[in-house]
Amino acid sequence: MKGYMYILLCEDGSYYTGSSNNLEQRLKEHFGGEGANHTKKHKPIKLLYYEEFARIDEAFCREKQVQGWSRKKKEALINGEYDKLPELSRCNKK
Repeated sequence: MKGYMYILLCEDGSYYTGSSNNLEQRLKEHFGGEGANHTKKHKPIKLLYYEEFARIDEAFCREKQVQGWSRKKKEALINGEYDKLPELSRCNKK
């Protein structure tokens, strides 16, 4: 079953990172106030980024990985600045 990892922009400027096997339905839930606790409290306003995976467990693993990233690293991913990702890794910061 396909899976998706996605990043939403919320009205307070925060990012929400999630995963689902049905991206369209999950976005409807988030935007309708029926999503995760974070998106219930901080209304999502825009889908910024998503990746598609062959299996939902792969999307879930990617979600957990990206959730641990700094805001700057998430923004580099969203903006397609993949060359910046290694330098923005916390363990590589000096």
